[in-house]
Amino acid sequence: MSQPSSKQSLEDLLQKAGNPATMLRNSQIGAYVYPVVPAEYTNWRDEQRAWRETCVLFDQSHHMVEQYVEGPDALKLISHLTINSFANFPVNRAKQMVPCSYSGHVIGDGILFHLEENKLSFVGRAPSASWIQFHAETGGYNVTTRKDDRSPGNPKGQAVVRNFYRYQIQGPNAQQVIEKLNGGPFEAIKFFHMGVINIAGRKVRALRHGMAGAPGLEVWGPYAEGEEIRAAIVEAGKDFGLAQVGNRAYATNTLESGWIPSPLPAVYTGEKMKSYRQWLPAASYEGTGSIGGSFYSDNIEDYYMTPYELGYGPFVKFDHDFIGREALEKIANKPQRKKVTLAWNSEDVSKVFQSMFQPGKEHYKYIDLPLSNYTSASYDKLTNHGKLVGVSMFAGYSYNERSMLSLGVVDPDIEIGNEVTLTWGEEGGGSKKTTVERHKQIEIRAIVSPVPYSEVARKTYAAGWRTGQA
Repeated sequence: MSQPSSKQSLEDLLQKAGNPATMLRNSQIGAYVYPVVPAEYTNWRDEQRAWRETCVLFDQSHHMVEQYVEGPDALKLISHLTINSFANFPVNRAKQMVPCSYSGHVIGDGILFHLEENKLSFVGRAPSASWIQFHAETGGYNVTTRKDDRSPGNPKGQAVVRNFYRYQIQGPNAQQVIEKLNGGPFEAIKFFHMGVINIAGRKVRALRHGMAGAPGLEVWGPYAEGEEIRAAIVEAGKDFGLAQVGNRAYATNTLESGWIPSPLPAVYTGEKMKSYRQWLPAASYEGTGSIGGSFYSDNIEDYYMTPYELGYGPFVKFDHDFIGREALEKIANKPQRKKVTLAWNSEDVSKVFQSMFQPGKEHYKYIDLPLSNYTSASYDKLTNHGKLVGVSMFAGYSYNERSMLSLGVVDPDIEIGNEVTLTWGEEGGGSKKTTVERHKQIEIRAIVSPVPYSEVARKTYAAGWRTGQA
């Protein structure tokens, strides 16, 4: 498959490809890369263990896009793009922003920061950032916008520079590390509120956040100061078991804490979305990304997700006009598929690895550890007594739980504790994706489990944060 021209739009690309599902299923983009950060600082098992038992430092400086919006209409623009209410969103607050298409399906999500009066910053994956940029540029709003794109997966020897470093200090001992950095106790910051702490003699902005099953802080500042701040955090954490987390372990923390990071952006269909597809380059995330897994459909809309399915029901507020509102109002009171964790059967998983050591026999699709996604957006089918009951969407191994886990959505009648069957591997020996070797499929039993899977996360996260609870 040839690379799309930089002058092509996504709409041009889709017209040539014919079927979006086929195009994405055979994408040549390869695996989603978490760039620049070393694969491991020690080993991914101990790095996973540290966020449960001691403390970790996540380096988030490189894998996310930052989209800035400034001007008198900044809040008006963002409010129109997301399901979230802005009835109470003063400066120094943040929220998980969830934009939808006109059909009420999720485009993506990320964290929105209210930095100053009329100044906002969105941090997350490309689809949501591009959606913001499009409306800022074409919607007639009195705003300016600029993008700081994620770092390249292969810098090719060139220096990597971002606007800001971005670190998270998380885990049971995070409070102690932060107090040592600060030179003593600091004023408590409420969940998803922002404040300031002292690090290495500098005033550093901080967001109260939680990713690894225990609350902590996200801190950021000028990129040029990043290494100085990192060194100070590492030094302060020596007495509290702080571990730096590499890119192999980083993304797996969500398996325990319950966030599905990569649903397919719902932009490939719909007449109202056409102008966006004409604006979006063919070489964008949406044009080059991939779908994979055992769930097959020629209808790309079968891969779309509503906010309710992804656990964002509590965020949907009909107190403002937003894109997708009419569609969501029609389904708001109907039974919804729900987000769950799936704990894979260890014997069935072992069969997959055993097949790699049987010369002359066809083997099952390799399960990479600790993160097992081999495509931008994963969709493995879940069945119960032969009936399709949902999809598994993000998979990997938790050393803390000694289990393969995945996050997915299931039909409303599937209960916690039920056993379902996950089909691992792709049809017909596999697609043409570069990450897919020839293989055969296998059925893996899985127990439907709570979200978050980590008991600590279930008991300490604010209501609605990744839990899907009201």
